[in-house]
Amino acid sequence: MGRTDPAGAWRKGWWSAAQRLASPNFGPRPQGLAVELVVLHSISLPPGVYGGDAIERFFTNRLDPSAHPYFAQIADLQVSAHFLLRRDGDLLQFVSCDQRAWHAGRSSWRGRDNCNDWSVGIELEGLEGQGFEPAQYLALVALLQAISRRYPVRELVGHEHVAPGRKLDPGPGFDWSALVQQPGFPAVLGLAARPASPGPGPQ
Repeated sequence: MGRTDPAGAWRKGWWSAAQRLASPNFGPRPQGLAVELVVLHSISLPPGVYGGDAIERFFTNRLDPSAHPYFAQIADLQVSAHFLLRRDGDLLQFVSCDQRAWHAGRSSWRGRDNCNDWSVGIELEGLEGQGFEPAQYLALVALLQAISRRYPVRELVGHEHVAPGRKLDPGPGFDWSALVQQPGFPAVLGLAARPASPGPGPQ
């Protein structure tokens, strides 16, 4: 189903370097469909507030709607991502990469719809329009290395690229050039520096 990992870091789609916090919000991938895409997102709960456990509670359906006015708007949603990268580089995993997480929603890339079916979703703790921390770029490269060893991923995009007009994350504060230039960025992804605010593009 995936590539072999000589380091033995993967166990049924769970990466040993991430803290495991299982979400109930997932489903099976279509049989025989390879994982070829990584989708980057940004999230903060409440928006612009970092730290705390609200994101974890949101992805595990335990968010208290009375804890903040914004939470009342989203507490009933059932969403998830495979990974969350904290501002300090700490990494959590909510869904096995062998399974389909609910992160991209209505989406399309290069003429293929339903990106959840064939992608890994990574959330970066951050806010659209604001920057991200050096520790997040370093940790993201290590995660992308691990994913590319285990799965036949070919491309890295933002939520804004697969759902243009509907989503804006990770947004103009994410430095694609800096990511690509990080030592160890997986050559298998073949990623050129991607603009933060894409045009219509190959949707």
